[in-house]
Amino acid sequence: MEISIIQYLIVCPLVFLAGFVDAVAGGGGLISLPAYLIAGFPVHFAIGTNKVSSAMGTTLTTVRYTKSGFIPWKQAIFCVLFALAGSACGANLALLIDDGVFKIIMLVILPLTALYVMKGKALSGEREPFSRLKTTLLSCVIAFFIGAYDGFYGPGTGTFLILLLTAHMPVTEANGVSKAINLATNISALVVFLINGKVIFAVGLVAGLFSIAGNWLGSSFFKKGGSKAVKPIMICVLVIFFVKVLGEVIG
Repeated sequence: MEISIIQYLIVCPLVFLAGFVDAVAGGGGLISLPAYLIAGFPVHFAIGTNKVSSAMGTTLTTVRYTKSGFIPWKQAIFCVLFALAGSACGANLALLIDDGVFKIIMLVILPLTALYVMKGKALSGEREPFSRLKTTLLSCVIAFFIGAYDGFYGPGTGTFLILLLTAHMPVTEANGVSKAINLATNISALVVFLINGKVIFAVGLVAGLFSIAGNWLGSSFFKKGGSKAVKPIMICVLVIFFVKVLGEVIG
C-alpha cells in the first residue's frame, strides 16, 4: 500500500493529541482512530495500525504510572485477566449484533454518563473507602464488561474505565488501573490484526513515536496535579464521542 506524506501529516499530530488526552483522562481512541480514517486508510487497516501506536503510547504511560505508584498491581493483575476474557467475548458478540443497534444504545448512555460526571460526585474522591476484597471484585467486574465493550466497539474505553473505577478508588489509582487494562486489550487486539495482515507498520511505528510523546506529556501533566483537569477533559471527550456516534447513526 502506497503511503503519502499527507497521510503522515494528518495522522501523527492527531495521534500525539490522542496520547496526551489518553494519559490524562482516557478516550484517546476517539481521536486517533478517526485520524487514520480521515487519512484514507481502509477501516480494518486503520484499526490494526491504530493498535500499534496506541499500544506504544499506553506502554509508556503504564510504566510511568507504575514507577509513580499509581497502579496497585495486586488488584490490577486480576483486572487485566478479566479484561482479556471480556474483550474476547465482546469481539465474538460483535459478529452477532448489528453495530447500528449498539450505537443507538450509546446515544442514550453517553448523555447520562456526562450528567453523572457534571454532578460533582464523580472523580471527586469524596467517598468511603471499600475493603480491598470488595474493591478488587468490583474492579474485576468492571474490567470484564468494559473489556467486552472494547472488543465489541472500542472508542472511549479508557474514559468509561476511569469513570467506573473512581466509584470505589482514588482517581490516580483508577487512571493507573485503566492503563494496565487498556494495554492488555490493545496488545491482544494487535495480535489478532497482525495474524490477519491488517497492520501497516511503516505508519504505525512512526505514529507510535508521536503517541509516546503525547503520553509522556500527558502523564507528566497528570502527576503534577493534572487530575483536577480530568473532569472537564472527560466532558469534552464524552461530547466528542456523542457527536461522533450521532453522526455515524445519521449517516
